[in-house]
Amino acid sequence: MGRLDGKTIFMTAAAAGIGGACATAFAREGARVIATDRDAAGIAKKGEELAAISGGHETYALDVTDSAALRAAAERHHGVNVLYNGAGWVHQGMLGDTELADWQRSFDINVTPMFVLSQAFLPAFIAQGGASIINIASVASSLKGVPNRVSYMSTKAAVIGLTKSIAFDYMKHNIRCNAICPGSVDSPSLHERAKALGDHDEVWKTFVARQPIGRMASADEMAHIAVYLASDESAYATGANFVVDGGITM
Repeated sequence: MGRLDGKTIFMTAAAAGIGGACATAFAREGARVIATDRDAAGIAKKGEELAAISGGHETYALDVTDSAALRAAAERHHGVNVLYNGAGWVHQGMLGDTELADWQRSFDINVTPMFVLSQAFLPAFIAQGGASIINIASVASSLKGVPNRVSYMSTKAAVIGLTKSIAFDYMKHNIRCNAICPGSVDSPSLHERAKALGDHDEVWKTFVARQPIGRMASADEMAHIAVYLASDESAYATGANFVVDGGITM
């Protein structure tokens, strides 16, 4: 018996990185996974991987900035009892050099889709007697200051606030909402950022050197927490920030 047998999980940003690892872990633990991502080729490949684990999964391209498409997805999928909100974008910039468009785009990707999807699924979650919502935040938020990340940190702080608000308002309906707050994770997006900053290998060394534990986290290490939060084993956990950061905030 898998820990997630009988669960149906709807996911955003599930093609690669943390979301990709979570999709695979959910399927291995017995859940039916509805995995979406804006990367059509990437999510199609993830669909093949999930199909090799077990049948019944669904994958398709979905742009989280299209609120109408998000609401339509929630309307179309029935029986979902776990919502994984994973879409995110890291903008680099301080207050003085961040354009309003980049600030707005950060919220449009990092926060608004979580609000829209959680709201869209809410009536079904209430009617079925509960659900688990898992939001991906970051230690770079209200938890810890980092340089050159004004819009990113602000959005991830908003994710933590949204998570606590949902948890508080809907615990009477057995709807749990928790946030995972990763530190630095070895992921395609972080490697892309290293390339953008100059010599990838040298920049990557500086990334690793900043980690108190002496290495980057793997995406699978985040997925272990997500499986717990999706499972009935976490029934008493709500409104919490699950910090997995290798000691950055210690």
